[in-house]
Amino acid sequence: MEVVLYIAALIAAIGFLVLCISVGMTLFSLKNTLNNMASTVAGIEGQMEGITRETTTLLTKTNSLADDISEKSEKLNSVVQAVKGIGDSVNGLNNSVQRITTAVSKEVGRNEEKIAQVVQWSNVAMGIADKWKQRKTIDQEVTVVDTMSPAADKQK
Repeated sequence: MEVVLYIAALIAAIGFLVLCISVGMTLFSLKNTLNNMASTVAGIEGQMEGITRETTTLLTKTNSLADDISEKSEKLNSVVQAVKGIGDSVNGLNNSVQRITTAVSKEVGRNEEKIAQVVQWSNVAMGIADKWKQRKTIDQEVTVVDTMSPAADKQK
C-alpha cells in the first residue's frame, strides 16, 4: 500500500505542477495584458494633457472674446441710444411739420376768398405788364421805322 501512496503523491505532485504551470501561464498572459493596458493608459494620459492644454487655451480665448463682445455691446448700446434720439427728433420734427401744415391749411381755408382775389389781381397786373411791354415794343419799332423812312431823310 505504500506504492499506492507514492503513486498518489506522484499524481498530486504532477497535478500541483500542472496547476503551477497553468497559473504561471495565466500570470504571464495577465502581465502582457496589464503592460498593454499600462501603455494605453499612458497614451490616454498624454492625450488628456494635450486636451487639457488646448481646453485651457480655448477657455482663455473664449474669455477674451466674451470681454471683447461685452465692450462692443456697450459701444453698440450708445449707438442704439443715439439712433433712438435721432428717431425721437425726427418724430418731433414730423409732429411740428404736421401742426404747421394743419395750421396753414386752416388759414388757407379761412382766407380762400382773399387768395382768389389776390390771384385775380395778380393776373390782371401781369396782363397790364404784358400789354405795357407790347406797347413799348411797338413804339420802338415805329421809331426805328420812322428813322429809316425816306421822309425822315428829307427832314434832316
